[in-house]
Amino acid sequence: MDISQLTTEMNRFVSAKGWYAENSPRPQTARNLAISLVLEAAEVLELYQWGESAVSNKELSDELADVALYLLQIASITGIDLEEAIMDKLKKNFQRSWDGAGTERKEIK
Repeated sequence: MDISQLTTEMNRFVSAKGWYAENSPRPQTARNLAISLVLEAAEVLELYQWGESAVSNKELSDELADVALYLLQIASITGIDLEEAIMDKLKKNFQRSWDGAGTERKEIK
């Protein structure tokens, strides 16, 4: 399944819950979704709070899925093509170096 298909499924779920409705208790605004994205990312971090590995791969899987769904939703409502944005960012990152490491310049085609 690709990002487009995942976005379609995510939109189907949000619609089924009525969250796109004008009077929704969970308005699907970029601001609200960005807050939710960060909160879910914090839940990923929480799994590593007292050790080097997550307490449970199942819990990690669930939290990563939540992060991905919020990311898809933000991209969807703001009209950003997430696949294109990711590829563009990877191309930019190939031109960067961090702390002098990885100075060789390879490019994604």
